This record gives sequence, C-alpha cells and structure tokens, in this order.
Amino acid sequence: MKRQFSAGISRRTLLKTSAYAAVGTLAAPSLLRASSSEIVIGCAGSHTAWMEQIVAPHMKSAIGADILFEGTKSSVNLEKMASNKDAPYLSVVQMDDPVMIQAVEAELLTPITADAVPNMTDLRPDAVHMDGMWCNYVQPWAGVAYNTDMADGVPSWAALWDPANSGQVIIPSLQNTEGMWTLFVAAMLGSGKPFAEAQYEIDAAFAKLEELKPNLLSVYSTMSQAFNLLEQGEISMLAGNFSSYTLPRKAEGVPVDLAAPSEGIFAMPSGICLVKGGPNPELAQAYVNEMLGETMQAAIADFATSVPANTKVKAGAVIPDGVAIYSPDWAFVAKNRRDWIDRFDKLMAV
Repeated sequence: MKRQFSAGISRRTLLKTSAYAAVGTLAAPSLLRASSSEIVIGCAGSHTAWMEQIVAPHMKSAIGADILFEGTKSSVNLEKMASNKDAPYLSVVQMDDPVMIQAVEAELLTPITADAVPNMTDLRPDAVHMDGMWCNYVQPWAGVAYNTDMADGVPSWAALWDPANSGQVIIPSLQNTEGMWTLFVAAMLGSGKPFAEAQYEIDAAFAKLEELKPNLLSVYSTMSQAFNLLEQGEISMLAGNFSSYTLPRKAEGVPVDLAAPSEGIFAMPSGICLVKGGPNPELAQAYVNEMLGETMQAAIADFATSVPANTKVKAGAVIPDGVAIYSPDWAFVAKNRRDWIDRFDKLMAV
C-alpha cells in the first residue's frame, strides 16, 4: 500500500525521517535514481564492529544503500583521499577533527548543507565545523584502559610512569589521534602547567615521554592488537583509549575498564564528511543525514557509550563526574602533527 503525503510536504521534511527508502519513487526520485546502491565509507578501524552491526543494516533498510567499510586510521583515510583526488572512490569519510582540518586545507571535501542533510540542524552548534565542511556525529571520552584482574583502577595519569608498571604499558603512536592524549598528559606532568597552557609545551612533553620508555612494552598503530594484549593480561594499562572501545568490551564480560584519572579526561569527537567528487553524491548525502538523525545517533551512542551530537537524543555515555574534560587546540595539532610524529617515532622506538 502506498504511503500518502500532503501536497505541501518539503524535501527537508521527507529527508529528516529515517525510513524514506520505503516512501516510493515519486517522493525521492533523486535518491532512488542513483546510478548504484553501493558506496564506500572510510572510517576508523576501531569503529568496525558497530558500523557492521548497526550502521550497515540500517542504511540498507533506510536508504537502500549497500555499504562497504574501509576501517583504518584517520591519517590513512586522508592519504587515500589525497592520492585519489582526481578520481575519488570514497563517498564519505569518518575521521578525527585534526585530520579533517588537513582535508579542508587540501580541498578534499565538499560542504554538508542543511538542504541536502537536514538532520544537521538538530546538532549542537559545536558539532558543525568550518561552515559545514564536516560535522561531529559522536563523541566518546578518552582515559586509561586497564585490566581489572591486574589493577583496581588508575587514579592518576602518573601511574603510567610508576616504576611498578615496568613493561606493563602500551601507548598509541602519534599517527593515531588518540596518541595525542599521552603527549598532552606528558606536557601537563612535565611542565606542571594546566592543560590550557601545557598543550603548547611540546619540549616538556617529549622530555616526559622519554622517561616513560622503561615502562613500555610497545607503541601501537593498530588499536585492536594492543587491546588484545590488555584483555589477555599481557599488559596492565593502555593509554588514551576510548569509551566507545573499552566500555562495550567491559559490558561483554571482558576484564577491562576505563579509568578517568584525576587530572582529567579528553573529549574525542568523531567527524563525518562528504568527499569532494565522490561517487553517488546524493546517496552519500542520504547516508550522512541518517548518521546525524535521531535513530542512528541513539543507536551509536548506546552501542559505543558515547555522547550523541544530535540535541534530540538523550542516550549514550555517562560522563564521569568530578574530572575535567579537555579538548585541545586542533588547529595547533594539525599544523605541527607531522613534525611531532617524526620526533615521536625517533624517540619512542622500543
């Protein structure tokens, strides 16, 4: 039976629903006349579980899209977009804010607009960046993941440096955005300054990181491998991990938890963008619209224990009480990250 709409319904109203794939060809002709139902999405490797379990089935039902995910690091997604700039194969990319800045500077993105993606009007103002070049769709918090069979908690970031934890710590590479948290913590501990000032004390940060080397088992570039070692009790602590990764594993009965050290935790916004010149642009816009809508925002926030960006959604993470939440100067990070990575790789080889 056909679903009937009033003559005055707008494209915005239609797109704001999460089930417009079932509306009928006349209601959304541009969407259903797309040349292919397949789009390729670049995303974080750590997001693969909920992308496959939640996002892919929803997109097939809601917009008729067959989603192919390429899970990797944000920096790799950026390289893919840059190297395929003249013939993009990615339609949408989900990656971290500092890498988004670099993508904008390289002219790799096309703006998200409310006409094409009406659900963006329900986002928090701070979730829309650079006039819509990208939007944040979820925000986990980052602290220290630890094995509950080996530790009762991690009250301070300084525990990473405690000699009692020799050979029991893994930290992320600075090639991974979550690696920035250990860098900034080192800056705070090394300089003795509050975060707002300490994040610019990079020499102090690297000096403090050098002191961490005796406690390191390794530095990771692939989170899943390091997390396996944490689960198995090969290490006691994994620095800079996300609520969206650790807490779902805890809920499954794995002996891990995520600590919110007394010095503070970090906000880790994840962004979504449209690739300039990417295939199936209207289907890509529909995908982004769904990701920012209430249905997907609630589902992702609950599954990933993260803070939703859509103001109509109240589900998601409970932010720890009594600790500061830091968000760095991402423009400063984007400007200096390449040099920091080179310096880090030379210093922290273990």
